[in-house]
Amino acid sequence: MPSGAELHRPLLTPRGPAPRRRTARWARSDWGLVVAAGGLSLMGALLVWSATHHAAGTAYLFRHLLMAGVGMGLAATVTRLGYQWLRAAAPLLYGLSVLGLVLVLTPLGSTVNGSHSWVLLPGGFSVQPSELAKVALALGLAILLGERLDRGASLGGREVLLAGVLVAVPVGLVMLQPDLGSALVLGALGFGVIALAGAPRRWLAAALGLVVAGVALALTTPLLSPYQRDRLTAFADPSADPQGIGYQTRQVRIAIGSGGWQGQGLFEGRQTQGGFIPFQQTDFVFSVAGEELGFLGAAGLVLLLAFLVLRAVVVAARAREAFGRLLALGVAVWLVFQVFENVGMNLGIMPVTGLPLPFLSYGGSSMLACWLAVGLVNNVHVASQER
Repeated sequence: MPSGAELHRPLLTPRGPAPRRRTARWARSDWGLVVAAGGLSLMGALLVWSATHHAAGTAYLFRHLLMAGVGMGLAATVTRLGYQWLRAAAPLLYGLSVLGLVLVLTPLGSTVNGSHSWVLLPGGFSVQPSELAKVALALGLAILLGERLDRGASLGGREVLLAGVLVAVPVGLVMLQPDLGSALVLGALGFGVIALAGAPRRWLAAALGLVVAGVALALTTPLLSPYQRDRLTAFADPSADPQGIGYQTRQVRIAIGSGGWQGQGLFEGRQTQGGFIPFQQTDFVFSVAGEELGFLGAAGLVLLLAFLVLRAVVVAARAREAFGRLLALGVAVWLVFQVFENVGMNLGIMPVTGLPLPFLSYGGSSMLACWLAVGLVNNVHVASQER
């Protein structure tokens, strides 16, 4: 029977500090990053609702908010994981993403707008594995290249070649769908991380040459679907395909131009409420902001997206390990390229590739991928605060 000092010893002492450690870890989160992503998701819900309420009521609004909520939960889970858990999960996540890209090419895949990129799920939902492949690739490259840099060694040809294979596998599978936009994002993410990791210039030049050759091959062969080829043709010649993608892009520019400085008001845009722009809630949600919120509102959304990228760069600069630094930089490169391409195709300065605008466009897979990216950057931030 215990006696003396043992009578006052807590029986559950080893388990006591765990809740305090979790609370402290949340307290060190990058709340600016989280709040900015949450604000963008809510603004995206309003824009999607405005573009779809006349035809579908609140259906798209509900799904957008649901996926944003699920994404926040995933980001919270990722934030609580330590580096060792991320390193252990990276190979599994990369393998699952590749498996998903392979499944898309089987009869389980579904074709939308000329791209065989979706796997249908019960309840009217679908998943686009190429979106989740962005998360897996950012994490895989950070582990592959970061561990060598953390040992104080520089990158050699072997490491660059392995990283190139890591990038080439998902890019190749995505191009078989074909989905040029997602392939370009994956390629830009991979090239950016490898370059920022300090790869020799000759290897970077060779990689860039392969990317250019791959794009040229896609444009000069039957690899792209007729629908995607029409998109590129309409960019080169706006008068082409006047009843199809040429009509769509022309209506998008009319909507943005009619917004002026302050916009026509939410749910008041003539082009948006008239349903003149097909798939406006996905590829062209920025046109809703341009028409109904005006230049000031649309520019505010772009600045908020830029703030997310800046926070990722700041987190990378403060990271104590190369793994965390490359992971945050990979997310930053991904977001910069995708935002530039989506806003550019809305403004007519970039070809239409079907890429969603992060956090704002309707799309469950895109929303989940973006919030997972927030969780990864926040994880790096929290790790940099720990001693």
